[in-house]
Amino acid sequence: MKEYQVKLVSENHINFNESLNGSFFEKANCLTDFCSAWNEDPILKIEFRALWNLENFFFNFRVFDTDVYLDQKDDSFDSIGNSDRVELFFRKNESLNPYFCLEMDASGRLMDFKAHPNKDFDFDWKWPKKDLDIKTSKDEISFTVEGRISIQSLRELNLIEDNIIEAGVYRAKFSKNEKQEYEPTWISWVNPNTETPNFHIASSFGKFRLL
Repeated sequence: MKEYQVKLVSENHINFNESLNGSFFEKANCLTDFCSAWNEDPILKIEFRALWNLENFFFNFRVFDTDVYLDQKDDSFDSIGNSDRVELFFRKNESLNPYFCLEMDASGRLMDFKAHPNKDFDFDWKWPKKDLDIKTSKDEISFTVEGRISIQSLRELNLIEDNIIEAGVYRAKFSKNEKQEYEPTWISWVNPNTETPNFHIASSFGKFRLL
């Protein structure tokens, strides 16, 4: 199983909205080995970084893409699901019963839900608001989605065991096809080895080791 090492930062009581910036994540390991298992076209570079302290797990996606598609008809899950986004899934174990999904588009809209095997999704479930923050930014060559998840909420959901978090890291890239319709390219850290695109499967997960 692929593994990403999450470094511990000494600072506690970090103010997410004030303190996180590019320099904060410079001390993190940089994960770049993403693949598009169902599309042979080259993918644009993605950098994922994470850090943690005793209070929070911090994550940062930087996607080197300026042709970003957002479905802005409303703020529904359907609209988010039709937009360029990054995703983090968390599970207790490979049974996926349950697992928890955070799908975040380039504008910062969030689709959070609990799931069970065979794509049994509970969209009424929400990650507690006090335990999750997300913000986005962009520059001339990329967009960034970063966030904070409380360690307490991860523990309450039984998602940390022996300093291991089992997680999936993904991206959905929307591009126009020959019919001028937007369709997704599915990109993941771990190749699920399925014939058709599927992130909602045990083989798409890896491990975050909290150092």
